[in-house]
Amino acid sequence: MTMKPAATKRVKEALEVLIAVRIPREQQNERSALTLLALADLPPRTPWKSAKAPLRRITEMMNWMHDHYGVRYAPNTRETIRRQTVHQFVQHGLLVENPDKPDRPINSPKWCYQLSPPTLTLLQAVGSQDFKKELQIFRQNPAASALQARHRDLPRESVLMPDGAVIELSAGGQNTLIRAIVEKFAPRFVRSPKVLLLGDAANKEIISDGFTMKELGIVLPGRGKAPDALIHDTQRDWLIIVEAVTSHGPIDQKRKNELTDLFSKARPGLVFVSAFPDRKTFSKFHAVIAWETEVWIANAPDHMIHFNGERFLGPYS
Repeated sequence: MTMKPAATKRVKEALEVLIAVRIPREQQNERSALTLLALADLPPRTPWKSAKAPLRRITEMMNWMHDHYGVRYAPNTRETIRRQTVHQFVQHGLLVENPDKPDRPINSPKWCYQLSPPTLTLLQAVGSQDFKKELQIFRQNPAASALQARHRDLPRESVLMPDGAVIELSAGGQNTLIRAIVEKFAPRFVRSPKVLLLGDAANKEIISDGFTMKELGIVLPGRGKAPDALIHDTQRDWLIIVEAVTSHGPIDQKRKNELTDLFSKARPGLVFVSAFPDRKTFSKFHAVIAWETEVWIANAPDHMIHFNGERFLGPYS
């Protein structure tokens, strides 16, 4: 079910708050935004200053999301919400567990969560002149600082995004090529690029702009079938589908057919690109590259290799 404009706008606002409080990248998604809204009891048209802090269990959050935003999560995703969103919210200081009964048994069906007082104060300030001040106060809370410190301790590779934001990938390996795709390929060959999806070799998706993908008619069944990068050429309305090839996975005919089917309902024209770190790696795969696709080599970033077809770097009907 597609969310109404007011609901989409409110979810984006909630996501912006999560980014502002420096929640880890893995929790910067629609599921986490809706979880935050459920715990703040904020339907689409309720002003942020009216945010509340009800006690809610996971199932109650899921029911609230469906009632107010039309998003239904299957019952078997309850643990996903708990382990991949709520758990990190607690660690980050956004939530507290069982404030009504801190000694509640871990297996109790009444286990619940509530916005922490600093989080409630911050949310009530969204859109006001006090937001920056409250954001600074929140960022100083020990829980948020500790979680960020743990993430900073891991080896990272910083990536400058087209919009000026900086994200972090796990260091080394294929992610060095992923970084080159964003920082070197996109500025040279994509007009007004917007990164919709970016994979991390160690942590699966590092960026997944579900809102924009839905608007473009893109529905992905799961990370396993998705390419390494999706970049929208917003000026020409092209969808650049990139596979980063270090040891396997170029766009051969089989993979091209899979990707064509996967993005068959997408509005933009499809452009297929196999990216390689160097010519030596490319030489191992050049014989299987599919016709009517492109090849980009990171250590020669100003050039593209076009495999036949009537157009260079453009979608094919």
